[in-house]
Amino acid sequence: MNGLLVVWESRDVFLWGAANTLSLVLGCLLLSIPIGILGAVVLTEAPDPLRRLFAEAVDLLRCVPFLLLAYVVYYGLPELGLRLDPWWAGLMSLTVYTTAYLAEIFRAAFRAVAPDNIEAAHAFGLSRSLIYRRIILPQVAITAAPVIGNQVITTIRDSALLMIITVQELTFAANFVSANHFTPFEPFAAAVGLYLLMSFVIEAGVRRMERVRKLRYG
Repeated sequence: MNGLLVVWESRDVFLWGAANTLSLVLGCLLLSIPIGILGAVVLTEAPDPLRRLFAEAVDLLRCVPFLLLAYVVYYGLPELGLRLDPWWAGLMSLTVYTTAYLAEIFRAAFRAVAPDNIEAAHAFGLSRSLIYRRIILPQVAITAAPVIGNQVITTIRDSALLMIITVQELTFAANFVSANHFTPFEPFAAAVGLYLLMSFVIEAGVRRMERVRKLRYG
């Protein structure tokens, strides 16, 4: 059977895989962004012993290959009595791994906030929480947007490795179609096209954020 015809007839499998990939990435971001922000606060404002301990943990996670982390979560946690199905193990792996990078990204963005803005907010009597909501976090979001966009693309790419622990994401779907129809090229080419489409959408969002940043802050 023609490879392109196989891809077309298996489109539901690819769409299911793509939907699983997007759900994993979206779930990861919903968890890792707020945790990463809290981590950045710890890295910038916590007492020195806690800050150093957290920084070491972040550095350790950033040095561990993602595939190894996924193996540890999926195959190692059952040894401790915690057994997760592949999707949840994949989500946990992605979240832990991405949070480590986002904590560093947000830490750098926090340091880029002009001290004059914070001092002026203190002079007007704003509370610490209000300063974060109105002054710091909006600037951090605009400043960090391009790097976060790159990290989202990296997370999409890393999600392909989860097929090793049988998560039925896009690469798993391509491999399934290839193995069942003996078509070694076209299914993976279709998966590449879908990954590129996801990445282009993210890049378009990043460019829009860049325009907003230039309009607001020059």
